[in-house]
Amino acid sequence: MALDGLNLGNVLKDVASGDLQLPDFQREWVWDDERIRALVATVTLDYPLGVVMALQTGGAPKFKPRTLSGAESAEGTVPELLLLDGQQRMTSLFQALYRDAPVETVDGRDKPLKRWYYIDIAKAIGAPADRDDAIVSVPEDRILRADFARRVVLDLSTTERECAAGFFPLHIAFDPHRVNQWLQEFVKVDPANWGVWSEFQQHVLNHVQQFQVPMIKLPASTTMDAVCAVFERVNTGGVSLNVFELLTATYAGNQEHMAEHGDYYRLPVEWEQIKKDLTASYPVFGRMEAGVEDGLSSSDFLQAVALVRTWEEKEARLRSSVSCKRRDLLGLPLADFRRLAPRVAEAFKWVGAFLEQQCIVRGADLPYRTQLVPLAAVRAILGEAMDTPGAGERIAQWYWCGVLGEMYGGSTESRFTRDVEQLIGWIVDPGETTPDTVTEAVFLDDRLDSLTTRNSAAYKGIYALLVKQGAVDWYFTEAPLTAGRLIEHNVDVRQIFPKGWIAKNAPSSAARANSIVNKTPLSYRASRSLVGSPAVYLKSLTLESGMRPEWFDDVLATHLVDPAALHEADFERFYENRARQLLDLVKTAMGKRTVFRDTAGW
Repeated sequence: MALDGLNLGNVLKDVASGDLQLPDFQREWVWDDERIRALVATVTLDYPLGVVMALQTGGAPKFKPRTLSGAESAEGTVPELLLLDGQQRMTSLFQALYRDAPVETVDGRDKPLKRWYYIDIAKAIGAPADRDDAIVSVPEDRILRADFARRVVLDLSTTERECAAGFFPLHIAFDPHRVNQWLQEFVKVDPANWGVWSEFQQHVLNHVQQFQVPMIKLPASTTMDAVCAVFERVNTGGVSLNVFELLTATYAGNQEHMAEHGDYYRLPVEWEQIKKDLTASYPVFGRMEAGVEDGLSSSDFLQAVALVRTWEEKEARLRSSVSCKRRDLLGLPLADFRRLAPRVAEAFKWVGAFLEQQCIVRGADLPYRTQLVPLAAVRAILGEAMDTPGAGERIAQWYWCGVLGEMYGGSTESRFTRDVEQLIGWIVDPGETTPDTVTEAVFLDDRLDSLTTRNSAAYKGIYALLVKQGAVDWYFTEAPLTAGRLIEHNVDVRQIFPKGWIAKNAPSSAARANSIVNKTPLSYRASRSLVGSPAVYLKSLTLESGMRPEWFDDVLATHLVDPAALHEADFERFYENRARQLLDLVKTAMGKRTVFRDTAGW
């Protein structure tokens, strides 16, 4: 690694020629007009710009390169350096000081602009504190207007008008021939401008032309993992680098694929198609629209692929353990990704069907997205061996222990690897050691009191279990809720005893109003009736159902509530009874009993 001081003009020349490019994982240039003017002022004052960092290619870039914005004419050139840190600064300076075209930027409200950058010579040779005011940007036609474009403030549309106004066009700063031509016109306006120009040349233009850019050059032998780590630590935009973006650039530069197919591999296009195929059948995975995704992420998918690949390597005795750390993802060969991706995609479809069986069908209701990664990897490895009744029971127990024990709330990489290895062993041979996620999962009885929002996986899990065990809606009473009816009837978590009623009639229980114990899955239509005392609104719901009261009580009971406690509006009795039934529901799902605060162990 070397630190060099490079002349700005030479750096910008390398940008124009394509010798200095970007790795394709870099984001787009985004600086606005105000920041560009401030940056240019910094250079004219010869103030420090900050270190930039580049990776030497050795003539064979390991990433697909792309030119900096504005240097597209150099596309196809093999770069000598790839810019890791400094894109925003170098692109801004290239467009404002070197490129013979208006800069395509934005204003403070992100409105697109095309601007030329000038320096007011008279202000520039004044006090350095005025330098920011000396840098001026004008529209594409070089005419600055005011009063809703009715009045011309500054007209720089010709060289003669530039010289008459004393505004030097900064985009010619590194072209000696054009600078000399402009100087001749400037002196024609007034011979006394020689003295002005001399001062401007000495104190401003020389600073620009002789400006030094401190650049750290990483050797071509630097590993991808190190490049990724360096980028995340030094990137001044404050945006961490996604491994998927790094692999996108790496795969695009794969020479074997280029030689075989005559084009680079487009990982984002492949992922977008996989994601759309998944969400078409299972909305729980989220959506993919115009390159923007939610729910299951590209990183989740890559981790699942890496888990499968490292499992294969472990079975072949090429490694000692399964893993999906960043280095495993960065070391994932394109050939292996293309081989395994279809199998992992099918595995995620199986996961989608499994979630549907657990009555989890919407992204907002998914307890843990991360828990799907090892489950998909296990499915991709075992295939139909997971379809036996016994295997299904063990998978469900593992899943609900992870959800209700809230085992996937922290760092997940180590749990991924343990779960893949242990769950496979447990499915293949029930006599094998039970997975840690099952044995370590604990649900304390008083956890119900603090489950109040969707931020908790256990909150979402109990909601799904209530649906799964046969809850019937209180308005659409013809059949139990199902995965499809959740969406059809806009089912969500609704309060049984309204919060306002509790505050007025049972103020000592106000802290429990938002607990999952006081909530249940109901349609929006049913929720409109949940006003005031349950003793009152239940009469209305019973009449609307057309059922006999005792039959409607059976409907209420499918939500694990005591109908009598509701009819009597006895919140304390209701809460105690339902908490006990929910704990039984949790115990059944986890295959173990819940733990009381004052009890040690199971």
